[in-house]
Amino acid sequence: MILENIDHPNKIHSLNNEDLNTLANEVRERIISVVAKNGGHIAPSLGAVDFTLALLNVFDPLADRIVWDVGHQSYAWKILTGRNDRFDTLRQYGGISGFTNRAESPYDAFSTGHSSTSISAALGIAAARDLKKEKHHSIAVIGDGALTGGMSFEALNHAGHIQPDKFIVILNDNAMSISKNVGGLQKYMARMYASRSYNALKKQIWDMSGSLPSSVRRRFIYGAQKLEESMMNILVPNIIFEDLGFKYVGPIDGHDIPHLISIFKRVKNFMVGPVLIHVVTQKGKGYTPAEQDSSTFHGVGPFETDSGKTACSGGKSYSDIFGDSLCTLAENNPDIVAITAAMSAGTGLAGFESKYPERFFDVGIAEQHAITLAAGMASKGIKPFVALYSSFAQRALDQIIHDVALPNLPVVICLDRSGLVGEDGATHHGAYDISFLCEVPNLTILAPSCAEELQAMLKWAADYQQGPVVIRYPRGKAVCRGINPTNFVPGKIEICEAGKNPSDPPFAFVAVGDALELVLDTARLLEAENLKPLIINLRSIKPLDDKTLVALGKACTRIFTFENNAIIGGVGARISQLLAESNARVINFGYPDRFITHGATSILKEEIGFCAETLAKEVRKHL
Repeated sequence: MILENIDHPNKIHSLNNEDLNTLANEVRERIISVVAKNGGHIAPSLGAVDFTLALLNVFDPLADRIVWDVGHQSYAWKILTGRNDRFDTLRQYGGISGFTNRAESPYDAFSTGHSSTSISAALGIAAARDLKKEKHHSIAVIGDGALTGGMSFEALNHAGHIQPDKFIVILNDNAMSISKNVGGLQKYMARMYASRSYNALKKQIWDMSGSLPSSVRRRFIYGAQKLEESMMNILVPNIIFEDLGFKYVGPIDGHDIPHLISIFKRVKNFMVGPVLIHVVTQKGKGYTPAEQDSSTFHGVGPFETDSGKTACSGGKSYSDIFGDSLCTLAENNPDIVAITAAMSAGTGLAGFESKYPERFFDVGIAEQHAITLAAGMASKGIKPFVALYSSFAQRALDQIIHDVALPNLPVVICLDRSGLVGEDGATHHGAYDISFLCEVPNLTILAPSCAEELQAMLKWAADYQQGPVVIRYPRGKAVCRGINPTNFVPGKIEICEAGKNPSDPPFAFVAVGDALELVLDTARLLEAENLKPLIINLRSIKPLDDKTLVALGKACTRIFTFENNAIIGGVGARISQLLAESNARVINFGYPDRFITHGATSILKEEIGFCAETLAKEVRKHL
């Protein structure tokens, strides 16, 4: 195998075309084999193998700085830059990251995980290079929808303005970047379609076709329409990037390695100013199940290599519960709409999209726009539900404050994947949403402990018109407690059946959302020692049930709070402040003040001490 001999990326320089194609196939086999066991972003990385080899053949990956947008296209990059021997540990605890990471390898120019950052980062690297009088190239690799993020266009605009040399943007167009959801491109097409000269030419051709027999004329018109469509597809990217100040090269077959190498060499050696190279690739290239269903195989859990069949989780996820509930609510309320930022499947909205296409809005990777779009709709009496991953909602904080909370509009923001998410790691953990949202006036913030509470909260939020609502829930299989919370109202806690007989001196556990499961496990360990806490299911983060909590502070000597969020700025901190003058001492449990690595969620919780065994020991120390 050629791959076994590639212990340094410079060895790729000496390979002939046949060897490069063989190596590409071997790299794909390696990716498929590992991701089948570990899960990961297989379809984006398979599509990027060939141009990755071309990049490494032409550029020096240590001297030249190559920034991968998101980083989920970079598996071939990892394999070929000295990490093949560790690739089996991909996304595992203690192993290599699923994204690029400067701490992991000197070949990774920038740490990534979120979309649309590559052009800005690469431009910053180019600016620093020029200030330091260095000569290397700075390259951004972007695609897979990342160009729909507004930050990408901000960076393109700036680069076109300052005109840096040795600055290259590689647009990996795998039908996720230049597509119908990039509205700005349609404006260029509309302008061309509406121009006087273009329509005069069309009229001449149309008049000329009038003399043809009807059957021939139909075929002639159809052919002319297809030609027009093809020409537009070729011209539009050229126009928009040239207008932004880039020299445009493409479109190029992203799987023709010799041609890619030829183009990269010409751009490297002869072109000045910022250059955009448009490569067209097939997402999932080389693996039939991923080619046929690139959406499912964008990010996938372990699967059977031969069939592509993924492992079944054995129950509905919180995302599924959300999507199903919203479909049900929308049946009786025509004002309900769903909005997401390129995550219809991930947030459970695929069913809603299919059932109510005219009430479904996928805005691309543009969380800021999603929130303000929802605010505009709400101002006209529509009831928008915005489904975002917790970690991606960070990008829309200003819009939540300025466009939703300040005018007090009835937008419902559903934060999927709150808490630890496992193998995707620090960039994707939803560890901060409570901390950055609790301080925002007018927000009602809810956290269900189970599927039934999520359904009840969604139903309540659908009818609530007095202001914005945030509902946070975790990734993974939904817990079903067998309860019927029909009387749910914000600001009212639930006293759980387990633990109604507090010990002497009495103490209480306060669970925030899905932390209730952990609280119950911790309580069971303490019951063996006849330590029986009063267990509180908080449910409503904002407003708090101040009256009950104050009474609890008078009755208990110790109150322990548990939340799947950073301790700093979390619910526990708010309860500590509320009960500062009470008899009770409040002890907070949550995530530590550091970024948490990637790995199985159970392992991560053990590492940070947020598991029942460790928490039971900590509680004993304080009693």
